[in-house]
Amino acid sequence: MIRLTSKQIAEYFHRSYSTVDGLWFMKIEQKYGFEAALDIDNEVWKVFPKIQARLLKSFGKLDNGIEALFECLTTKLKLEGFNYKFEKTGKDSFKIIIKECPWHNLMVKSGREKLSGKVGTLICTTEYSVWASEFGEKIRFKLGEQICEGAQSCVLQFKSA
Repeated sequence: MIRLTSKQIAEYFHRSYSTVDGLWFMKIEQKYGFEAALDIDNEVWKVFPKIQARLLKSFGKLDNGIEALFECLTTKLKLEGFNYKFEKTGKDSFKIIIKECPWHNLMVKSGREKLSGKVGTLICTTEYSVWASEFGEKIRFKLGEQICEGAQSCVLQFKSA
């Protein structure tokens, strides 16, 4: 058996996770077309963030609320290799500015940059709306500018009403 460091184990799972996401999408696309693959992908992203959010909440022994969302979401982004910064925009609001998105980078690397905006707009809207809802009914998400649509950064805004 190969002895791996914690860093190597993390890299193995990270690369496996991101690779399988792209592979299943491309296989669905080959069989049923791009629109069907995007629709199915969107259905997955209506569920998967719930699993992630609940797991991180349990790890951090956190409850609901904008602060818990902030803690869990910034942890998720770091684990997934995003380059980002954040700004508290008020007592009950914050925004995350993503400077580098690993998902967009994979689309570019695989020669599918033209599709990145369509995928990113739909999936990010779904994913981060689900994240917001997992931390409270009154928390809202707004997607601002996006790298996959030609901007320098993505802007994710969260606010508790």
